Amino acid sequence: MPHPRHRKHRTRIMDQAKRMQIVSIIDDVNDMTIATLRPDLYPQATTVSYVNDGLTIYFGTSPDSQKAKNLAWSNKVSLTIDRPYETWDEIEGLSMGAEVSPVTDSAEFQKVGQLMLGKFPQLAAFVPDDASGIAIYRVEPKFISLLDYSQGFGHTETFTL
Repeated sequence: MPHPRHRKHRTRIMDQAKRMQIVSIIDDVNDMTIATLRPDLYPQATTVSYVNDGLTIYFGTSPDSQKAKNLAWSNKVSLTIDRPYETWDEIEGLSMGAEVSPVTDSAEFQKVGQLMLGKFPQLAAFVPDDASGIAIYRVEPKFISLLDYSQGFGHTETFTL
């Protein structure tokens, strides 16, 4: 039997039911843990609040943050989003490999700003009206692993996009 690292990673095409389950997780949760790659090749995991439009995720940060510097160096990230749970058979979440790009289009920036204020009204107290000092990033998934313990301990399905 080959070493686990050498086994072929099986991925599937996402059907509508799985897409709906994944989007529901993304819709319902406020925070994700995102891992960016530092120039010294150490991954850096941070928790950020986010909004989404379907499978596309957006988050904001200071343009001077280490996260922004990491993304300027490498746009590849991994992230996790997990629903709260009380027992292991309720565990449901996802991990994602994605590519990130800054939002530079003003219409998209405005749209994301409205999504953020809708999900996090308290944001208005922290961000100036002109959103100066905020960089918004778009996260586009390349593959998603769906973890769903209601289907059995450790049940995972991986989908390519």
